[in-house]
Amino acid sequence: MNQAESISRRRTRPLAFDLVDTLGARIREGLLAPGDKLPSEGRVMSEFGVSRTVVREALSRLQAGGLVVTRHGVGTFVVGPGEGGAFRIGPRQLETLRDVIAVLELRIGIEAESAGLAAQRRSSQNLAVMRAALDDFSQAVEDGRDAVGADFRFHGEIARATQNAHFASLLASLGTRIIPRARPEPSDVIDEDRRTYLRRVNAEHESIYDAIAAQDPDAARAAMRTHLVNSRERRRRAAQAGVS
Repeated sequence: MNQAESISRRRTRPLAFDLVDTLGARIREGLLAPGDKLPSEGRVMSEFGVSRTVVREALSRLQAGGLVVTRHGVGTFVVGPGEGGAFRIGPRQLETLRDVIAVLELRIGIEAESAGLAAQRRSSQNLAVMRAALDDFSQAVEDGRDAVGADFRFHGEIARATQNAHFASLLASLGTRIIPRARPEPSDVIDEDRRTYLRRVNAEHESIYDAIAAQDPDAARAAMRTHLVNSRERRRRAAQAGVS
């Protein structure tokens, strides 16, 4: 059985996890060396028989793990020792409610300004990527699938739309773990209450998108701040209600 067949036949967890394992193993074994450019999305899709959404989510997870870095407009590269930067938020820094809220407070400060700059500087291509991420998020919710990749892509594209690489690099270093409750645990079933919750989240995303598309920096900052403050408060209410 080749690697594409192996990945396509495992259905006990999301395909992105299997793709992360396979690419991560290649990096650790030296088959992909520090500085090497990863194959294009199309080549990975063809080799492993997975969708573009799966490839993008896997790359987001590899970035979160500090194994690769994406340079906008250039490609995704394997990270060498010490190249990932000293700043990183790992799993141990997101174990408690206080940890999650602390990261959301950091995001409020960074991403509100990021949205304002994006409204001033965004390109039509940036808007197209944001639109696709929001559509993917909405479809994932209706299908009962993992939406964290689409969520992270939306926020990441806003950072890239600032045309300031430091915003994009910082968000990439934080990784997908900073998205609170964007997806259920593997054993969860998305019921109508959860769908309603996620639809509300994406409605907030739509408000951010509309302000950026309209090139209104003040509205974009306000919409992003509202979204992240709401995320913080939703997290607090969920903890109080006994939801992990």
